[in-house]
Amino acid sequence: MLERRLVELETRLAFQEHSLNEMSEALADARAENQRTALLLRTMVEELGKVRTSLFEDPASEPPPPHY
Repeated sequence: MLERRLVELETRLAFQEHSLNEMSEALADARAENQRTALLLRTMVEELGKVRTSLFEDPASEPPPPHY
């Protein structure tokens, strides 16, 4: 009886350790994906800022085209 209970507890513990390891790996993957997404968003915001700046620049401040 006691041996069966011990085996059951060891089995549950092994299952919980396995589940915890899987969740830890999933969390690490999610954090890495979040970092990639944040970097991509930061880059896109910077590029958008450059595009907006170039769209609203004073055309007179640009040098003449090379064919002039």
